[in-house]
Amino acid sequence: MHNRKTLLLVDDEPANLQVLKNILSAEYRLLFARNGNRALALAASEKPDMILLDVMMPDMSGFEVIQELKARPELRHIPVIFVTALSETENETQGFELGAVDFITKPVSPPIVCARVKNHLSLVSVDELKSTRLSVVQKLGKAAEYKDNETGCHVIRMSHYAQAIARAAGHSESWSETLLHAAPMHDIGKIGIPDNILKKNGKLTADEWHVMKRHTLIGAEILGDDPSDLMQMARNITIYHHEKWDGSGYPYGMHGDSIPIEARITAIADVFDALTSERPYKSAWSVEEAITYIRNQRGVHFDPELVDAFLLCLPELLQEKNKWEA
Repeated sequence: MHNRKTLLLVDDEPANLQVLKNILSAEYRLLFARNGNRALALAASEKPDMILLDVMMPDMSGFEVIQELKARPELRHIPVIFVTALSETENETQGFELGAVDFITKPVSPPIVCARVKNHLSLVSVDELKSTRLSVVQKLGKAAEYKDNETGCHVIRMSHYAQAIARAAGHSESWSETLLHAAPMHDIGKIGIPDNILKKNGKLTADEWHVMKRHTLIGAEILGDDPSDLMQMARNITIYHHEKWDGSGYPYGMHGDSIPIEARITAIADVFDALTSERPYKSAWSVEEAITYIRNQRGVHFDPELVDAFLLCLPELLQEKNKWEA
């Protein structure tokens, strides 16, 4: 039973702790505290998976305990459910504003306690899974950088550019954030391109260029068919970010709206950063030169509406550029 989740129960009344113990001890490892200071000490030493916290306690109230928890980076992620006799709306509002995930009213109902605890622990597991997946994606993006001759800041800058353009084009915060995390994967397929082609300083021959273009399809093979929104988006970006609005891009010569929107946005972000960055084979263009180029490619290489969005958020892009300058 080592994999049982740990709950910290905090209440100044032993009888209340006994009630919760009777409800929860069969499924969870339990820790007990009868005041705020003891609760904080146990939270720090034991890192419980959840805290059930009384509000009305002498010396230190539950509200003060949660404020202290949220102020500590190593403890702020622990979900807190208030278990309280207080039922006034303003108390609940204050509790939620301080970061509680739920309220359970005393006298407690065993089925409600079990259901709420289980639900919130499952939400934590989902968040951990998302966080782990995101970490893997970012590490894969970094692996591609090691292979390429571009600076590590390229993928950071261009992904922030992509997020800003998406926002300016009217996409939601959550979609734009997914794009921020998916965009670094755009060139993951370069891992599969031989060094003599990838790192060649001169112009590529027709045969070498044919091999180089395969990085889009190699990237798709690496990412596979993961069903998550993040990985689906990353795969679309990887395959299609070299397609062009007029149909002259690769690998499939797609055009217009048939190119996935995330790839169209990433294309502008990628080109803007590539033009304004120094490379072994070229000097950095000025920002003005890069903007003129992107304007001129409106409706040719790039989606016209997304070029408008790019121009709209230029101040934000330049802030990001300065922030992540290599």
